[in-house]
Amino acid sequence: MNRNDILRKLSSRKFWALLAALATSVLTASGAGDNTVLHVTGVIGAVGACVAYMLAEGISDAARGTGGDKAED
Repeated sequence: MNRNDILRKLSSRKFWALLAALATSVLTASGAGDNTVLHVTGVIGAVGACVAYMLAEGISDAARGTGGDKAED
Protein backbone atom coordinates (compact mmCIF):
# COMPACT_ATOMS: atom_id res chain seq x y z
CA MET A 1 0.00 0.00 0.00
CA ASN A 2 1.58 3.27 -1.08
CA ARG A 3 1.02 6.85 0.05
CA ASN A 4 -1.66 7.55 -2.57
CA ASP A 5 -3.68 4.52 -1.46
CA ILE A 6 -3.57 5.69 2.15
CA LEU A 7 -4.59 9.23 1.22
CA ARG A 8 -7.45 7.93 -0.92
CA LYS A 9 -8.71 5.78 1.95
CA LEU A 10 -8.47 8.64 4.46
CA SER A 11 -10.46 10.90 2.14
CA SER A 12 -13.19 8.29 1.69
CA ARG A 13 -16.52 9.05 3.34
CA LYS A 14 -17.15 5.29 3.48
CA PHE A 15 -14.03 4.86 5.64
CA TRP A 16 -15.18 7.50 8.13
CA ALA A 17 -18.71 6.05 8.21
CA LEU A 18 -17.18 2.64 8.93
CA LEU A 19 -15.04 4.10 11.72
CA ALA A 20 -18.07 5.83 13.29
CA ALA A 21 -20.12 2.62 13.09
CA LEU A 22 -17.29 0.61 14.62
CA ALA A 23 -16.87 3.09 17.48
CA THR A 24 -20.62 3.09 18.09
CA SER A 25 -20.70 -0.70 18.23
CA VAL A 26 -17.70 -0.97 20.55
CA LEU A 27 -18.96 1.74 22.91
CA THR A 28 -22.44 0.22 23.03
CA ALA A 29 -21.03 -3.25 23.72
CA SER A 30 -18.83 -1.90 26.49
CA GLY A 31 -21.80 -0.33 28.25
CA ALA A 32 -21.21 3.34 27.48
CA GLY A 33 -24.24 5.60 27.81
CA ASP A 34 -26.16 6.99 24.87
CA ASN A 35 -24.67 10.46 25.38
CA THR A 36 -21.10 9.15 25.20
CA VAL A 37 -21.81 7.14 22.05
CA LEU A 38 -23.45 10.16 20.42
CA HIS A 39 -20.54 12.45 21.28
CA VAL A 40 -17.85 10.05 20.05
CA THR A 41 -19.71 9.37 16.80
CA GLY A 42 -20.18 13.09 16.24
CA VAL A 43 -16.48 13.79 16.77
CA ILE A 44 -15.46 11.01 14.37
CA GLY A 45 -17.87 12.34 11.74
CA ALA A 46 -16.58 15.89 12.11
CA VAL A 47 -12.91 14.87 11.97
CA GLY A 48 -13.61 12.65 8.97
CA ALA A 49 -15.29 15.48 7.09
CA CYS A 50 -12.37 17.83 7.81
CA VAL A 51 -9.76 15.27 6.75
CA ALA A 52 -11.62 14.43 3.55
CA TYR A 53 -11.97 18.12 2.67
CA MET A 54 -8.31 18.93 3.36
CA LEU A 55 -7.02 15.97 1.36
CA ALA A 56 -9.34 16.67 -1.56
CA GLU A 57 -8.26 20.32 -1.67
CA GLY A 58 -4.60 19.35 -1.42
CA ILE A 59 -4.92 16.86 -4.25
CA SER A 60 -6.73 19.33 -6.49
CA ASP A 61 -4.19 22.06 -5.69
CA ALA A 62 -1.33 19.71 -6.50
CA ALA A 63 -2.94 18.69 -9.79
CA ARG A 64 -3.47 22.33 -10.71
CA GLY A 65 0.14 23.20 -9.82
CA THR A 66 1.74 20.37 -11.79
CA GLY A 67 -0.32 20.83 -14.95
CA GLY A 68 -2.46 17.77 -14.28
CA ASP A 69 -6.21 17.76 -14.65
CA LYS A 70 -7.52 21.25 -14.17
CA ALA A 71 -9.87 21.10 -11.19
CA GLU A 72 -12.36 23.96 -11.09
CA ASP A 73 -13.56 25.50 -7.82
